[in-house]
Amino acid sequence: MPAATRLLASVALGALTTPLDLLLVLAGLLRPRALAGPAGALAGWHLRRLRLDDDLGTGSAGQVREQVRRYLAMRWPVGLLGAIVLALLLVGLATAAQLTWAWGRGEAIDGMRFSPGLAAYVAVGGFVLLFLNVCGLVGVHALDTELARRRLGPSSTEALQRRIAELAHTRAAMLAAVDSERRRIERDLHDGLQQHLVALAMLIGRSRRPSSDPALLAQAHEQAQQALAELREVAWRIYPSGLDSLGLADALQGMAERTPLPVTVRCDLGALDTLDTLDARPPRAVEAAAYFVASEAITNAVKHAGATHLTIDVTTPSQNGTASVHVTIRDDGRGGADPSGTGLSGLAGRVAALDGAFHLSSPAGGPTTITAVLPCA
Repeated sequence: MPAATRLLASVALGALTTPLDLLLVLAGLLRPRALAGPAGALAGWHLRRLRLDDDLGTGSAGQVREQVRRYLAMRWPVGLLGAIVLALLLVGLATAAQLTWAWGRGEAIDGMRFSPGLAAYVAVGGFVLLFLNVCGLVGVHALDTELARRRLGPSSTEALQRRIAELAHTRAAMLAAVDSERRRIERDLHDGLQQHLVALAMLIGRSRRPSSDPALLAQAHEQAQQALAELREVAWRIYPSGLDSLGLADALQGMAERTPLPVTVRCDLGALDTLDTLDARPPRAVEAAAYFVASEAITNAVKHAGATHLTIDVTTPSQNGTASVHVTIRDDGRGGADPSGTGLSGLAGRVAALDGAFHLSSPAGGPTTITAVLPCA
């Protein structure tokens, strides 16, 4: 739904519920406890209408009841103002339609017949009034949103406490993810690269014997190539060096080419023009997080999901002048991915450390969709 339509619908719904707001406020003065449930439900509905977090329920029951009562007592005048603005908009549109209909048929309206000068005068006045009306709708919606945020949202102290708790949880998750990644790298070095190097040393030792087979040198060369490939893979798992020089799109494309499954990569960073950067690229931490989200999703799809095709979509929608990188990875595997697993929980912690959002949808039977939203500023 377009933003203008959402705003108009929000103001209209707020205007329609104004009588109910006022009724619950007046009735709540007589029976505050009995009407606490309906008043709380209505306040929660207003929060969802305004696309705000539903923070009702913080504090004691009495505090929440008083919080809701004060909000509804202050909101109904805002709803009434929204109803007046909407009524003026409807009157203006009806008047414009009436003028167009009458003058289109050559009829006079209120003694006024069509003339170019009169039409220009009415058009200019109508556009000015429409502009003022639109500004009124935007203002009512902004006032409604700010009132709900201030009266129903957490206090500054509570918001700070929540932020501290969130940062502590994110820090613990990041430490656990780093430790898990360190153990995985150590395991890869021990089980993969070390085995190749041991085999390489044995082949070189055998080739130094006087009666050695010349084919041993060819085998040693092959083992050296395998060791280099394993070392390169481990290095890219720690941090892809090509990410800094090539950028996110090329790094993802390179990862897709190394994947044994068909991978379709679509990377559109056009909305980053809204950022005040010279190269129109996401911050390095955002690029790294986006890359590792895609890498872990591909690893899970290859090892566990039995997928036959993957799609990586990277977009940068801009909201309120701030762009964010949206990474979506879909596979056609069997689904059933566990969000509490080491890899996925580590990704969620990495995304949360950047104040991003991580979502996993993996019903039994598939498909699996992983979405990460990484704010750029």
